[in-house]
Amino acid sequence: MSDGVAIPAWLLVVMAALAVWALYEHVVVPALRFLVTHPANQVIDELGERLRIGIRPFQRTKRQALIHSLLADRRVQAAAEKYSRDEGVTLPAALRRVERYAREIVPAFNAYLYFRIGYWIGRWIARSLYRVRIGYVDSEGIAKVGSDATVVFVMNHRSNMDYVLAAYLAADQAALSYAVGEWARIWPLSALIRAMGAYFVRRNSKDELYRRVLERYIAMATEAGVPQAVFPEGGLTRDGLMREPKLGVIDYMMRGFRIEGERDLVFVPLGINYDRVLEDRSLLIAAGPDAQRVGRVKTLWNTLAFAAHNLRLMLKSEWRRFGYACVNFGSPVSMRAYCGSRGVDFQRLSGEERKRETAALGEHLMRSVGQVVPVVPVPLMATVFVRNPERRLAALELKSEVERLIERLERSAARVYVPRRDLDYALDVGLRMLLMRRLVDENEGVYLAREKELPLLRYYANSIAHLLD
Repeated sequence: MSDGVAIPAWLLVVMAALAVWALYEHVVVPALRFLVTHPANQVIDELGERLRIGIRPFQRTKRQALIHSLLADRRVQAAAEKYSRDEGVTLPAALRRVERYAREIVPAFNAYLYFRIGYWIGRWIARSLYRVRIGYVDSEGIAKVGSDATVVFVMNHRSNMDYVLAAYLAADQAALSYAVGEWARIWPLSALIRAMGAYFVRRNSKDELYRRVLERYIAMATEAGVPQAVFPEGGLTRDGLMREPKLGVIDYMMRGFRIEGERDLVFVPLGINYDRVLEDRSLLIAAGPDAQRVGRVKTLWNTLAFAAHNLRLMLKSEWRRFGYACVNFGSPVSMRAYCGSRGVDFQRLSGEERKRETAALGEHLMRSVGQVVPVVPVPLMATVFVRNPERRLAALELKSEVERLIERLERSAARVYVPRRDLDYALDVGLRMLLMRRLVDENEGVYLAREKELPLLRYYANSIAHLLD
């Protein structure tokens, strides 16, 4: 009776594996889920009354459930059937492709990461690098936006810092969901970005099935009231000028808006400008006629080299912040009011008529964004030097030129940000930045633009050029 029971070694291995799997499935996974979701739920409860635009149920929905909703969407199903016929593949194979696209696009929003970690990291980065300022807010217009409206911040795109800056400054209003390009699809960055509520998009994709899945996700999020932020330019400006809008995402948002629906769709123009754009020289190189695509490894290397250079300056106590970063919030554009004034219903438009109306809307929004792009010290000074590339300017002449420029800008209703409301100080800030970066030479109180740096000076001048047209 006391004899042991012998079992084969392979069976012991199988039993041990099953025990480990059961432990993982029923203990580890639930514990991890609790550790992730419990703090997030606490944050949501705390922020319920503080946020101007609350966290929508759609944002709290499990990612897998959102993916299943996309898979079950009748328009996505129809697109999968068409893809199956056109490509000669089975419907299950087409649906597997749809699921892959959905997993690539759909975020996994976590309020704890967004407000407790992401916000403070973003705040620290922004304020460490720049003197961050809000120059202008149409408080009256924004106050009229209903709390149940779908709010979309429409922005110009000058730097990858735009994501950080806008999310940080809008954190008391809403948790923004961004469209992020393929550059960020690198683990673990991709997981962090998804947890912050962003969704990934393939720029300029010609895949009709992918575009339909993306369209339906954006339309569903818009219909559910998810606050979003979009860069209509579709990418960073290479020469400093505002780019022509790419209207795919805005068109998809309009597909989720119904004039008679329960929610209004409100676009809020947001203008951003910097005294220094971190990527300025790289962007100028990319804009050149012989520019080659820079790989991820090279990009990472350049970033690390830039960080190392600035760290070295910090250790030598020679580092300074990169001047001012300013954000303006313009007057909201209600789609109910806009469509009513033009007598259009985007749900009933198709073909060329829809393209025309979408283009008109995009032009209207970009004009609104352009009007609130802040005029900060460096672009002001750069404009003077670009207009006088060979002229030696004394300090008083510089001030006189800038004053004339400001008068002209103010006549066009531009938003000029003068730090401390002191023009002399603003000029000192702008000029000091140009001298520190060796874009301008100084000799006995007389200043001259360096010829080889004129393209970079022009890059900064271009950021406000549309306000001087």
